[in-house]
Amino acid sequence: MGMQVCMGAMMQCTMGVAPSSLIPTPKTVQTNYVMAANIMDNIPITNIPPFGMCNSPSNPTVAAATAAALGVLTPMPCVPATPAPWAPGSPKVLVCGMPALNDSSKLTCIWGGTISISNPGQTNHQIP
Repeated sequence: MGMQVCMGAMMQCTMGVAPSSLIPTPKTVQTNYVMAANIMDNIPITNIPPFGMCNSPSNPTVAAATAAALGVLTPMPCVPATPAPWAPGSPKVLVCGMPALNDSSKLTCIWGGTISISNPGQTNHQIP
């Protein structure tokens, strides 16, 4: 069983250079006295803050900076692009009508990064 994810959970992107902290959309559901997250907490900047600098060559700003540096990979500021929800979420626990977010869920950025939960934000509440 995984841990339920809540406000303050730490995330890491495979193409980012720094961790970031999840900011769930305001809800009335809490876990361990902290606001719980669901799979729809995937909105860039609002829910998913930047991960420092982006190293993905498929990111247009990184590609342009790399081309300007004559092919030397040049990281640029991260701006997450996450149009799809977290997957898979919890199949049995709902938070405001949507599957709860657990620490094994992943989120894909269109620039090629995979965002994962490195710390769920609480350590007491397990969910499937």
